Amino acid sequence: MTSRFDNVLIVADIEGTSDCWSYEASRLFDKDWPRACVGMTRDVDAVARALFDAGVKTLTVKDFHRTGFNILPELMDPRVNVVHGYIKGPVPGMGNPQGARAAMFVGLHAATREDGFLGHTLTSRIRRLEVNGRVITEVELFSGSLAPFGVRPVFLSGDTGACRQAESAIPGLRTFALDKSHGPDGLDIDSWRRDLGRAAVDALNNASTDVFLPQGPFSAKVIFRDGESAAAKAARPWKLPMDGDAVLVEAKDFDSLYMALIRLAYLTPLTDRLSGPALGLFNLWGRVGLAWVRRQIRKGATDV
Repeated sequence: MTSRFDNVLIVADIEGTSDCWSYEASRLFDKDWPRACVGMTRDVDAVARALFDAGVKTLTVKDFHRTGFNILPELMDPRVNVVHGYIKGPVPGMGNPQGARAAMFVGLHAATREDGFLGHTLTSRIRRLEVNGRVITEVELFSGSLAPFGVRPVFLSGDTGACRQAESAIPGLRTFALDKSHGPDGLDIDSWRRDLGRAAVDALNNASTDVFLPQGPFSAKVIFRDGESAAAKAARPWKLPMDGDAVLVEAKDFDSLYMALIRLAYLTPLTDRLSGPALGLFNLWGRVGLAWVRRQIRKGATDV
């Protein structure tokens, strides 16, 4: 078949994948994490192989959960370019989108715990993130960061809450849901992955989405899970105002908003200034984690 897009970027998370069924499974060095990593890899590989069969020529996968080291490239189609770790730019965290014209998001979660499985935005330390009075999702932040490069969001898979929120936020986005409300019993993973691949292929001809770039100005309210003291600890280094357990952020455009949220969620002024060495150390920790996953697999701690 001939598709509209022959260069695709897949941004992958773990919470919405088919072998992650608890918070522990999403956490580094937990006994359940290796199985979730294998499941995440298998889900993304199912999408990748289906896209190659459909005529996609270039496919980049950005591992975007925690340290960015969860996917096992040796278990994937060798034509896939897997990008591990975090890269300062030009797209924050992702680096260079490699000329991709379409973005697909695999394994995403909802924005809040109330709306979906392990829901959060950027970090679970944030209980709720509102922008201009509306809860914002990670797929909106990721899609907006890719917009200057002409990358269109065309497809998302994840739990039902993630899909529902994404469809509401990004007009025309195609989704494929995994209902996580009843646990994994009865789920035929092989069949589900085949259907996931077919859904992604169908989205290759999705002409109803454009680049997604919300227009400012923006007023964000970042409400912290652990209350006012946690909010103050995050706000103080950046000299940001507060309202109870919420940190308030004002931004004139999307890039400024996204960078302010990244700094608030993950950085201090010192680590921001030393971003090169800091990212190097963080990515080294990610490599250590993935090496541990591989050891668990060799020991038979999880199936491949």
